[in-house]
Amino acid sequence: MKCDGDLHQDIAADVKIGRDVRIHAFVNLYGCEIGDGTRIGTFVEVQKGAKIGPRCKISSHTFICEGVNIEEGVFVGHGVTFINDRYPRATNRNGHLQAEADWDCQRTLIKQGASIGSGATILGGIIIGENAIVGAGSVVTRDVPANVTVAGNPATILGTSTKLLDT
Repeated sequence: MKCDGDLHQDIAADVKIGRDVRIHAFVNLYGCEIGDGTRIGTFVEVQKGAKIGPRCKISSHTFICEGVNIEEGVFVGHGVTFINDRYPRATNRNGHLQAEADWDCQRTLIKQGASIGSGATILGGIIIGENAIVGAGSVVTRDVPANVTVAGNPATILGTSTKLLDT
């Protein structure tokens, strides 16, 4: 692992980091897995249980919550937010602050070769297919098929996308 810049990082002991990973400054990693050759930009947080595959690029100011699985060769643009609870509340039915057991963590899967544009928001329980492209600023509220481009709020299919690299 190579750390760039002034470290100021919070990397928990239970984080699994692969070979040739580059992590920039001001990054928080908790109980997650980072695959070989992945690059993580500044001001990124990756929560427990999240998995980032090999050869991914996670750009700055991105939030990857519990339950997100990012496969190999995925690009995540600046300021992307993953959400794992579609109906968050501060308190439960009894009026007490919610505990971890009160949350409904929905799993999200980003398949190999997908690209997510800057500022996109990905709701919980979503699957983004292989080589799919999500336009900048999009709000993804439903699954995205493989090899398509989506954009908008809510994101809708604009057309097909082409795999740029045969690896």
